[in-house]
Amino acid sequence: MPMNENTKSNQQPAATATAVTAVTAVTAAVRTVLVTGGTGKTGSRVAERLTGLGRTARIGSRTAPIPFDWADDTTWDAALEGVDAAYLAYYPDLAFPGAVETVGAFARRAAKAGVGRLVLLSGRGEEAAQAAEAAVAEAGTGWTVVRCAWFDQNFSESFFLDPVLAGELALPTGVAVEPFVDVDDIADVAAAALTEDGHDGEVYELTGPRLLSFADVAAELSAATGREIRFTAVSLEEYRAVLATVGLPGEFADLFSMVLDGRNAHLADGVERALGRPPRDFADYARAAAASGVWNV
Repeated sequence: MPMNENTKSNQQPAATATAVTAVTAVTAAVRTVLVTGGTGKTGSRVAERLTGLGRTARIGSRTAPIPFDWADDTTWDAALEGVDAAYLAYYPDLAFPGAVETVGAFARRAAKAGVGRLVLLSGRGEEAAQAAEAAVAEAGTGWTVVRCAWFDQNFSESFFLDPVLAGELALPTGVAVEPFVDVDDIADVAAAALTEDGHDGEVYELTGPRLLSFADVAAELSAATGREIRFTAVSLEEYRAVLATVGLPGEFADLFSMVLDGRNAHLADGVERALGRPPRDFADYARAAAASGVWNV
């Protein structure tokens, strides 16, 4: 766990000072971290935090100086060379066909290359994601799973940005509720797991502090932006047609129906267990995003 303000006194008990020295020795060994999906919502933030901690963040993407592509295993060895730890963010989603096999193969390749730690970005309520978690755990490295709810930032950085700008969230969700999680919390947990002692073998299930329906989300976004943003329930078929118009796979619609059937309608304590603080609330995210101007029309 990171220290809080109450543990920064110079008058530390001897046992505490010893523990801090041990953690420092472990974290100092992690110098270079491969961040797959390093230009994405979580990966870019993880890389930023690693850099701030004095680590080298090697961005794993097709356009990076050392290219990395999940779909091309000939890029893996070079990307893993000299790496102490790796953040695994599989695109498009661990629930997609072939993801489990690919992530498992990469984890084994990482272990063979001498990588000591793997941190997997995973999803709640997805059987395939849990199979990928098991594949990483069995690869032969230290590992941590960061199992996440739906991202707050989906409304300001990707899938739902245009609908918010248009003033309507039309989604196949009905009255389903979800404990949306802030991506900054995910990045904080991932960075801690990659660089600190004490996280190996942990499954951190990350959620926000309350359950929200998409109608609740629309209300929060309306309050933050000062303009009306509506929620409209649509059928899966209608949503597949919408996805096709923006070039996204129709499988995302099926993912909606799978994970928003009530299986994830509960809170978890992963942020607090990993970081010793509560998770950020959606309303705080919405106010900050509105202040940035991303939703200005």
